Amino acid sequence: MSDRKAELAANLARVEERIAGACGTAGRAREDVTLVVVTKTFPASDVRLLAELGIRDVAENRDQDAAPKAAACTDLSLNWHFVGQLQTNKVRSVTSYADFVHSVDRPRLVNALSEAAVRAGRETGVLIQVGLDGASETSTPRGGAPPAGVPELAELVAGAQGLRLAGVMTVAPLSGPYEGRPGEAFERLWEISTRLRAEHPAANMVSAGMSADLEEAVTAGATHVRVGSAVLGVRPRLG
Repeated sequence: MSDRKAELAANLARVEERIAGACGTAGRAREDVTLVVVTKTFPASDVRLLAELGIRDVAENRDQDAAPKAAACTDLSLNWHFVGQLQTNKVRSVTSYADFVHSVDRPRLVNALSEAAVRAGRETGVLIQVGLDGASETSTPRGGAPPAGVPELAELVAGAQGLRLAGVMTVAPLSGPYEGRPGEAFERLWEISTRLRAEHPAANMVSAGMSADLEEAVTAGATHVRVGSAVLGVRPRLG
């Protein structure tokens, strides 16, 4: 085993222990939580090593990094997740490889994704990104749909060709009422998910938690945790 593969294996084991421990504390089955490894800034060779170590879900946040990496790994059986802010001029590229887009927060992006997915002959799973850093239910200064806007956006996704409403996502807020309280933010996301699933039962993905707060996310009901540095190490500087 190469040094890098051994490093990744050891890091994965530690993350797995954390997820399993959080599941045990929350009374959840370990298989209820999917580890999505965020490989941004790391090479395709690391994705290949992760696949050899049993990882099946990987994520990227920039199309300029993701597209060539996905192209280099087409022989692998992977689910690709796009988790970064997405501009409409990138949707054609992203829908060519992404199985899930976690960052859908506005109608214009839904329409662009639908058009691109239909053109590509693919079905793209869509998660609505919920912004929880606003002072109210109707404003989000740092992106993400406001909680009050989720039902309308969900209906738009559900009716769009080429798209499948998969669930909701959030990032622990750095400001606003949930600043420094990721667990409470993730509990709020679970409440939003519960209401969404009442109307759209198949939209059962709850994407929350990263390296620093995955335990709080699992406790709150997250089905997918997005972990990068705890698996891959300190990120190289972007060029």
